[in-house]
Amino acid sequence: MADGGGARTIKTACPYCGVGCGVSGAVGESRALSVTGDAAHPANLGRLCSKGAALGATVGLQGRLLEPTIGGKVASWSDATALVAKRFKDTIAKHGPDSVAFYVSGQLLTEDYYVANKLMKGFIGSGNIDTNSRLCMASAVAAHKQAFGADLVPGCYEDLDLADLVVFSGHNAAWTHPVLFRRMEAAKARGQKHVVIDPRRTDTAEGADLHLAIAPQSDVRLWNGLLADLIRRGAIDRDYIAAHVNGFADVETALAELDQSPAAVAADCGVPVEDLLTFYELFAAHERTVSLFSMGANQSAQGTAKGLAILNVHLATGRIGKPGACPFSITGQPNAMGGRETGGKANTLAGHMDFAPADRDRVARFWGAPDTARAPGLKAVDMFEAVHAGKIKAIWVMATNPAVSMPDATRVREALERCPFVVVSDCVDTDTTAFADVKLPALAWGEKDGTVTNSERRISRQRALFPAPGQARADWRIVADVGRAMSFDGFGWPSQASVFREWARMTAYENEGRVLNLAGLAALTPEAYAALSPLQWPVTADGQGTARLFIDGRFQTPDGRARMVPTRPRGPADAVDAAFPLSLNTGRIRDQWHTMTRTGLAPDLCRHAPEPFVEVHPADAEAAGLKDGALTRIITVRGEAVALAKLTDRQRPGSLFMPMHWTNAFAPSGRANPLVAANLDPTSGQPEFKHTPARIRAYRETWKGFFLTRSSLASPTGLDLVWRRIPQDACQQHEFAGRGDEAERAALRKALVKGLTGELVTYEDAATGARRDAWVEDGRLVAVLYVTLAGRLPARDWLAELFAEPVLSPEARSALLFGRPPGAPIDKGPMVCACLKIGARAVQAAIVAGAISPDAVGVATGAGTNCGSCRPEIARMIAASVVIPPVKETLHVA
Repeated sequence: MADGGGARTIKTACPYCGVGCGVSGAVGESRALSVTGDAAHPANLGRLCSKGAALGATVGLQGRLLEPTIGGKVASWSDATALVAKRFKDTIAKHGPDSVAFYVSGQLLTEDYYVANKLMKGFIGSGNIDTNSRLCMASAVAAHKQAFGADLVPGCYEDLDLADLVVFSGHNAAWTHPVLFRRMEAAKARGQKHVVIDPRRTDTAEGADLHLAIAPQSDVRLWNGLLADLIRRGAIDRDYIAAHVNGFADVETALAELDQSPAAVAADCGVPVEDLLTFYELFAAHERTVSLFSMGANQSAQGTAKGLAILNVHLATGRIGKPGACPFSITGQPNAMGGRETGGKANTLAGHMDFAPADRDRVARFWGAPDTARAPGLKAVDMFEAVHAGKIKAIWVMATNPAVSMPDATRVREALERCPFVVVSDCVDTDTTAFADVKLPALAWGEKDGTVTNSERRISRQRALFPAPGQARADWRIVADVGRAMSFDGFGWPSQASVFREWARMTAYENEGRVLNLAGLAALTPEAYAALSPLQWPVTADGQGTARLFIDGRFQTPDGRARMVPTRPRGPADAVDAAFPLSLNTGRIRDQWHTMTRTGLAPDLCRHAPEPFVEVHPADAEAAGLKDGALTRIITVRGEAVALAKLTDRQRPGSLFMPMHWTNAFAPSGRANPLVAANLDPTSGQPEFKHTPARIRAYRETWKGFFLTRSSLASPTGLDLVWRRIPQDACQQHEFAGRGDEAERAALRKALVKGLTGELVTYEDAATGARRDAWVEDGRLVAVLYVTLAGRLPARDWLAELFAEPVLSPEARSALLFGRPPGAPIDKGPMVCACLKIGARAVQAAIVAGAISPDAVGVATGAGTNCGSCRPEIARMIAASVVIPPVKETLHVA
């Protein structure tokens, strides 16, 4: 459709988290895009978070892969496809089907996932296809399968509105799923109670009625203690258990193995007994309870047990399949659910079928593929270990960046370097494409066309806003072309709609009790597929969706009864000790996504947390001799990173938090996942990202500086520097620090200024070792290089803004030498509202002037009135009601 100004408006789905927000994109000329939330989409009702609101800034073609390459040289699609097919066929012929593997992604559409799974499991005949969702949701999947008989999420988003109590277990919804959090904020204003279970006092915890800052990995002990207390109170539903649940007696027996008194549980979890009792009382008092669990629960060597402990409580109380009552696993990626449905995990087949002979044979019949894999393949960490060991000799990585996102990431890089044949299909260059023998250009969001499934089982259409750029192709087509080149039948789909119809038919094929059933979509015409409205599976034969599962108390087990499974608390896989006395927890931040390949293109998303940081409790910082804002070494058995120290009592003593987003392109020394041990949940194979023993030390740089230029630069080779790149609106900001001498500084300057033209303006201060260089050409600022040994560095914002000036004023030219902006300096403080670029100073001024609620601050400043992702931070500032100190000089001044 078109609006009054002539722009086309297309409804699609957001490519970020598992909320699955609807997006309306107004498409202009030259890939211009204006994005708003789709008010008609049931997942978000028109709301978008800061990341979704900034999508229009991420659809340019900078850094895009636009043509196939072989060995770094441009190639035709026919040559690239033929080579991939030949190398995989030759490897299989010589070493067997398990010598090859696919590693895929929750960024793929359902149609892409289906085709990749069909090729690997159905026709190559190996289970070796796994997804990066293994890192996010595998433990929840394993818990669902044990308790419900299949990977089934029982609830829907409406339950978040209807619940009287919401428990956030390892789920910082305010940052990771902010649109849902806004929904629950509104419910809280109507009286809904919030309990947060998290070692960190997150933005979600700040506004909660109760925060249980439990010791790392004590979740199972906490939930088991809750269940024992509910039994003591007589607050379980024995009628529901008798009618619908097996295993209660075994769970009750297992609980009796430990002292379940509140005092004992509180001591083991490291929380005040009064707070624990408040939690028990809140849970017992509110039948309409939703327990949300996400990465804090899943990313653990005991993640499956954590999930089962939560499910046990809901099954014992009958709080499932009812409005406002369910356990609710919230997914991290836009199509993690679609991947789980289509068999994207190594231990499942498509359509929620497993490798039991009956299931396997059914899949083989449907596909006409007698060589369909008969056993599970290797899960993500084991897959890359097999690559490292030489057992897997050809791997195809699709739409993901394991060189950054996997635990023990340095070892993953070693594995890719050793692998005889690496294929990467992606839309941009990444740390992983550096290892590719063949790079295949894929479509990006805004060009993709297909379906995704969100956390509440809602299927939405992701539609193309732009034509395919260059030679980029849809992922499903890339894989199908390779399948045909390998001489396999069944890969000749003419469109993504035909792929979807086959997938829908498969879910209905010989379906005698599988809940996942898309029968009502199996005969969609191309027109109906194009116009498909969001709906939740299972889909009935007449095309109607289903909001809640298990409303009749029947589950997908052989006897139709749910299963309670005994869980026993265990300590961390690696315990802290004198050498590594701190527990490192890694995770996401508010405005970034995974490895920044998309969010890193939007400067506004890089302002709230512009550089890698590590949160440290003040007592731990004092013991290590660290000050707030100091460059800090984070050291584990596996490696070392350098990040800015953020001292905060929101961090539990003895624990650290470090975001996982930064890559070689942005901060090569600030990557978190090379530090993380690859300890796995024994059932799900999900890695432990939430606990790695670590220590911290000061970096102790001897000099530092920054370089602003119109193009992005990689860290110069051969220099031992802490290097950061921060996108700005009109330039790229590069921060650096070192511990070397004048020779090191001279080598860096030589690398940076190479190729610069224009008039050079220079100022030197021998007393502080400061030097300021600026290059001006035709009146425009070309580059700025500031270095100091002992003095302070100026704020960067005003310098970055000068790059937008068509001609520098005389005052601005003078300011470049003085190192301070013309006129009175303006300290905006740290960025709070990324959407409207409102800093902490403006928010603080509004609070001082009498704004005592986020709404009032929004009226005064605009902060929090667009996407609302910053509202929890504003509420925290109001609650603290303290004056913000001036920004301290560190490697970077916000």
